[in-house]
Amino acid sequence: MPVMTEGQHTGEFIVSEGNGSISRETVTILNGRTLEPGTVLGRVTTSGKYREIDPVATSGAEVAVAVLFDAVDASGGDAPGVVITRLAEVHGGEVVWPAGITDPQKQTAIDQLAVATIIIR
Repeated sequence: MPVMTEGQHTGEFIVSEGNGSISRETVTILNGRTLEPGTVLGRVTTSGKYREIDPVATSGAEVAVAVLFDAVDASGGDAPGVVITRLAEVHGGEVVWPAGITDPQKQTAIDQLAVATIIIR
């Protein structure tokens, strides 16, 4: 029997979040690629759009501010997405980091998320 591997499911990374929809916002994901649920995001200062965190950027995307709730295909243009922006705990093993991010860069992003009351457990 073949082995099947499932991808990340919507909201699977959430340990807990605030009541109702207080933890979530609908935002615009910047054109560029398809992102999985649990992807750590930064916000580009000039446009207010969100993208995968980039620790070496100077556009605002170097600061972790949110975690993507559901998969978003922004490979063909900007796309709407739902993000966790506050008052949540997330499972550290389910968070999606960009390729090549170092442990010190991850720790910086974890600290930045904690400021937004998104706690990685």
